[in-house]
Amino acid sequence: MSDTRLSFKEMCALFDVTPRTLRYYEYIELLSPEREGRARFYTPREVARMKLIRRGRRFGFSLEEIRQWLEIYEEKGSDEQLRVWLQMADRQLKALKRQREELDATIEDLQALRDETARMIS
Repeated sequence: MSDTRLSFKEMCALFDVTPRTLRYYEYIELLSPEREGRARFYTPREVARMKLIRRGRRFGFSLEEIRQWLEIYEEKGSDEQLRVWLQMADRQLKALKRQREELDATIEDLQALRDETARMIS
């Protein structure tokens, strides 16, 4: 691997993504690799963006939310980007906590039904 730029294949391997995924991220303007002819090369900036994209997806953000958030840095700088990040994080934490509560309730219901069924056949 090159110190300053990664090839398309190296980028796919580094982040364990398919070529289709990487091309799609470029299409929706999440990534902007350098081009030399048909070859694409990814700079440290693109690697950092990809790390943020992957983390954002893991946290449950949509690709469009991530794209808009990354764009804020380009347009308004890091302070505004960090303010928006806090708002996004607060909203997502609230949604994830609600999902966890719903999942806990579903597990309790299923466990109770399972236990009741087990008693019936004993």
